[in-house]
Amino acid sequence: MKKARVYTRTGDEGSSQLLSVGRVPKDHLRLTVYGDVDELNSVIGLAMAFEPAASLAQQLGAIQNTLFVLGSQIAVPRPDEVGFPIPSLVADDTVQLEGWIDAMDAELTPLKNFILPGGTRAASQLHVARTVCRRCERHLQSLNQAETVPAPARTYVNRLSDYLFTAARYDNQANGVADIGWTSRD
Repeated sequence: MKKARVYTRTGDEGSSQLLSVGRVPKDHLRLTVYGDVDELNSVIGLAMAFEPAASLAQQLGAIQNTLFVLGSQIAVPRPDEVGFPIPSLVADDTVQLEGWIDAMDAELTPLKNFILPGGTRAASQLHVARTVCRRCERHLQSLNQAETVPAPARTYVNRLSDYLFTAARYDNQANGVADIGWTSRD
């Protein structure tokens, strides 16, 4: 069996292959979105390297797997034309995030003002993940205006930013680190 090379050279002229669509420019909005999803998955992986609270590590691993599903769903705009099943997000994926958010929130000190990103290394990285998630959501919305993106995918990304914010706060509290309150100039 011959080992496949990592590089194909087919994108050297500025295009990439999308299943069911063909070649598109590398700056195509669909490629931007699944690049954002890939980046988000990577920054979550970095947060995991900083050893967050044990319950978070398990949840973040599950989220990474779900983001892989989202990436494949975005990368294949017409899954019925590829001849094999393409996984897709379902409403229960968001329900799971909401359950995790609610469980963490029940243990957190209620917020009385805005907080600044920071705290533990894991929490700080989770705040970075949250900002990448928000960018991904904005690009996903732009893609949805051009061509319909299934609602479960859009809802999941929106709720994921809430999860990442809550998870950052949770990791700080689990490690005895106070949230950093924003101080107004007033």
